[in-house]
Amino acid sequence: MTEQPEQNVHHSTDPAQPNPADQPATVAELMQKRLEESSLSEPVKMLLQEALGDGEARGTSSVGRIYLDSVAVTGFRGIGARTWLNLSPRPGVTLVVGRNGSGKSSIAEGIETAFTGTNMRWQGQDATRSSNWRNLHDGAKPEIEVKLAIEGDTGRSTLTRTWKGKDFSDTEGELKRPGHGRVPLDQVDWKQTLTDYRPFLSYVDLDRMISGKPAQMYDAIATILGLGHLSAADNHLRQQEKELSDAVKAAKDEVPGIKEALYALEDDDRAVQALVAIDPTGHPDFETLEALVAGQPAADDGLLAELRAAVDLQGPDMEQVSAAVARLREALAGVEDVRMTGAEEALQRAGLLEKALDHSNRHPDEESCPVCGADRVLDAAWAASASVQIAVLRQEAKAAEDARSELRSAARAVQNLVQTPQRIPTALADPWGDWIACRTITDPSELARCAYETAVTLADACAAVKENAIRELEKRDERWRQLVTRLASWTERARAAEEGKPRLSHIKKARAWIKTLSTELREKRMAGFADHSQRIWERLRQESNIDLKTVSLQGSEKAVVRKLVMDVSVDGEEASALSVMSQGEQHSLALSLFLPRAATADSPFGFIVIDDPVQSMDPAKVNGLARVLHELGEHRQVVVFTHDTRLQRAFTSQELPVTVFEVERGESSKVKVKPVTDPVRQALDDARALASTTDLPAAARTHVLPSLCRIALENAFIEAAWIRHHRSGGPEHALQAAVTDADKLMKVAALALFSDAERTGDVYQKLRTLCGPRAVDLLKQCQNGAHATGTPITDPHRFVNDIEAIAQKVRKPEVAA
Repeated sequence: MTEQPEQNVHHSTDPAQPNPADQPATVAELMQKRLEESSLSEPVKMLLQEALGDGEARGTSSVGRIYLDSVAVTGFRGIGARTWLNLSPRPGVTLVVGRNGSGKSSIAEGIETAFTGTNMRWQGQDATRSSNWRNLHDGAKPEIEVKLAIEGDTGRSTLTRTWKGKDFSDTEGELKRPGHGRVPLDQVDWKQTLTDYRPFLSYVDLDRMISGKPAQMYDAIATILGLGHLSAADNHLRQQEKELSDAVKAAKDEVPGIKEALYALEDDDRAVQALVAIDPTGHPDFETLEALVAGQPAADDGLLAELRAAVDLQGPDMEQVSAAVARLREALAGVEDVRMTGAEEALQRAGLLEKALDHSNRHPDEESCPVCGADRVLDAAWAASASVQIAVLRQEAKAAEDARSELRSAARAVQNLVQTPQRIPTALADPWGDWIACRTITDPSELARCAYETAVTLADACAAVKENAIRELEKRDERWRQLVTRLASWTERARAAEEGKPRLSHIKKARAWIKTLSTELREKRMAGFADHSQRIWERLRQESNIDLKTVSLQGSEKAVVRKLVMDVSVDGEEASALSVMSQGEQHSLALSLFLPRAATADSPFGFIVIDDPVQSMDPAKVNGLARVLHELGEHRQVVVFTHDTRLQRAFTSQELPVTVFEVERGESSKVKVKPVTDPVRQALDDARALASTTDLPAAARTHVLPSLCRIALENAFIEAAWIRHHRSGGPEHALQAAVTDADKLMKVAALALFSDAERTGDVYQKLRTLCGPRAVDLLKQCQNGAHATGTPITDPHRFVNDIEAIAQKVRKPEVAA
């Protein structure tokens, strides 16, 4: 496996644990606690434990909280050669930025595809959109590899997605987990949780969150409230209740028909006993009924027994017989082929020599040949020569031996097909006797002929006898025998139904308990979900005049009409959410619904991947989004892909911690991901590297060095201006316009120090107060570096250090205030 390149990103050894105070108990934990505290009987509790465990197995994942460690994408979408994105597998916010077409969304979609094998963004789109999923530049085999940190595991897991063909759906996923080996992804219990707590959100998903059908929106929220878990448990019990209730009803409904049949045989004492046993006070007398059924006359050795034997008898399998006979005939032909060949002659000579050698060994003192009478012919020299000849002849005779061996094996195979049943109907005695006689035939040719002919005759006879026996049995079934069979079946079902009545009662109590708990949990958890959504909306709404009043569920899981209701007010007037909101406001509302769903305590996913959430948002809402993501990042790993620079600036201006990566796309879809450093620090590091250069040219010292330091100061001033402006609560577009218009360093400095680009005349005095008397001269030197004459720098290292000190002071408005 290819190693991941280092990107100087710190990876925590273990994912941070969520704050217990902020993480409510899971539904399973709540139900278990409530069950332990209940006064239900033990049988009812055991039923609930079984049902709740079954629901949990289908609704949650057995693994610990999952975090993303890295993702490597090859040959997928806009990415050709292998591209890595290394992450810190712990709570926190990471921004992955890049212009449109840089390949960042390909990485985001790659993570989703690795887990699910699908891409929600393509659903409902033109087929050509999903058909062009392969990257054609590099020609590499498409692959997505995601490294995972799973709580409780000692090492990293690897999730790999590969494709066997050209179709996007022709894909396989595999998870390699420490201590668990490799397993196909469809055997990992993530399928349901990926649906319930989907940790992926794209711009298209935002639209679907608010444009879905009412029932779909209801189901999406109901599932994470735990109602899906409870519903699964209730369905488990409801199925058992139905089966038991149906059994009781079926047994009861069948009684009148059985009684009518028994009355028709009332002259039979057994029928009278059955009538009395079926309808006593309380419940049927099953012991009496089972004794009557057990007393049913057994099949005797007469005609009925023979008819049943004929029905059950199986004749020769003609396919097997045909194949075995064909093999025997082929073996006969093989023996015939070698009969007159040199192989046959060698076989006979080898046999003759072996007999002579054996005779010589048994009579070593014999002085003459036992065949021709010649003296001293079978001596030691002859024996040695004979042994050599036998070995040579046996080698030549191998074909003949093999042919004879195959003939013997084929003959045995035919004879092994001849089986003798325990009972042979009289009508089949002769053909079956002929078939059995085939086992004694020693002539292979005769065996082949007789076996096939007798098998055909016997098979036809068996079929005819079986057909006649079936018809005869149908005629000879007595009424009592028919009735006893019916009575036996009813007795078995009725006893099972009677024995199931206590369990049926327990199931009804268990379902009533679940219904009560479901109602309680729905109210409590929905209130928490609604509160969370409203808190997020308050962050995102910013300057909007729309208040989100309520988020509620109407209907139930089984109701035909069920929907998610979102009520808002506009300047105090009640309205329906989607009818009055702008596109940006609707997307903010969708985020308010998605984020609580993805961050619920029941979700096994410690990460959330969001692609392109900023579109259609005005600047004020972007600041709110940064704050929401920051708060979410305190307990979740949040990875956001965006081309909009406003989100990164929103984190910086609000002094929120964030890790930033930049995605760049080169020729032939070569995509690189690199950490984004502090622009002030980057400029100063470049300046310091230049100052350390041996034999630094004069022009570099007088022009390039001060220009780099000017860039550092300008970025520090801009950062301070944004922080000061955000704290003042002013509209973002106003500062953006001011920064754009500030075409000189002094205007940018005035914005940073006074929030007023026109106060350039006060900049020098403020700098002297903040940074000392040399600050103004240093600023002027940075400005003069851009002029033709440049500016003399006596001590480059000291100059860079002094500029750094100024930058660090002005970029912190709390010091500059």
